[in-house]
Amino acid sequence: MKTLKTQHETLFKDARRMEDLADNSIDLVVTSPPYPMIEMWDLVFEAMAPEVGRCLSKRNGPAAFEAMHKILDPVWEECFRVLKPGGFACINIGDATRTINARFALYTNHARILSAAWNIGFTSLPCIIWRKQTNAPNKFMGSGMLPAGAYVTLEHEYVLILRKKDKREFKTPEEKQLRRESAVFWEERNVWFSDVWFDIKGTVQALADVADRKRSAAFPFALAHRLINMYSVQNDLVLDPFMGTGTTMAAAMAAGRSSMGYDRDTDLISAVTRTAGALPPLAKEVISRRLDRHLAFVEARKAAGKPIKHRNEPYGFPVITNQEKFLQLYMPAEVVQTGNARFEVSHEKAPVQYHYSLFDK
Repeated sequence: MKTLKTQHETLFKDARRMEDLADNSIDLVVTSPPYPMIEMWDLVFEAMAPEVGRCLSKRNGPAAFEAMHKILDPVWEECFRVLKPGGFACINIGDATRTINARFALYTNHARILSAAWNIGFTSLPCIIWRKQTNAPNKFMGSGMLPAGAYVTLEHEYVLILRKKDKREFKTPEEKQLRRESAVFWEERNVWFSDVWFDIKGTVQALADVADRKRSAAFPFALAHRLINMYSVQNDLVLDPFMGTGTTMAAAMAAGRSSMGYDRDTDLISAVTRTAGALPPLAKEVISRRLDRHLAFVEARKAAGKPIKHRNEPYGFPVITNQEKFLQLYMPAEVVQTGNARFEVSHEKAPVQYHYSLFDK
């Protein structure tokens, strides 16, 4: 039986200088940085650049916004350097609203990062709008029902999709086969490759305690896991320059990819270790759910009298396209800590406890 072994490490250093990584050594970047002009991150930015504090003390919002982004710019430059040609960078970022000097304004973080990425040399591809509906009963800000004084609520974030140079090439027979094994289901593709995501709420999250997550740039496991499956293949190396509690690391483990991460906050070492330890049962749930959803989709399609022409070889169940023929999911079987925030994960083929003869009828 084929198995995988993946390696994962978080370095507690400043990601503006990724001296540990060689040029063209990373297959995919998935990250969510601290959001400029969100007050909870003010002290983080001030610690890296006193100019941020000076701008805020002078109540100069635009200057503070630019000073914060000048801290992030070198990180995007390093991401471009270490990415392999054809590699993607997926950046989850939200815009910010803030009142400074009695003036309420929107600070467009996504646009500022896209501008910086373009200047670095990235190709900007269609982005994803992640719709994060609020549960607040009053979905307005300002004067309420009176015209010309209210503001719409900000209920979405962005996932910026950037690529280094031209399309990635899979040249050898081994590379092509690994790509086929890393395919996604047809019905997943139809949802995942939409430009608006409504279905990720961040509820599948059992990776670190609340206190740690408040001190990190954590984003939902489901978001990172989906992006990794969309833009990389098994055994690839995924980088998160703002690792935080280890969400991207855990998503890479669950997807059969290796990972590298950076974070300045050494207090999060224990949180990363807890994340790795909590990963196997979460991964089992996530992977089993993918398989269960596919089988439910197959049954519904059969019941509707719609044809399914192809069969997946590793599992034997029907699939819509020939590209899904070799799709195979791996489940983390064992996580071994091999150093300070360093882990090795053994993966085995994910089982499916179903009888498939009913699909032949």
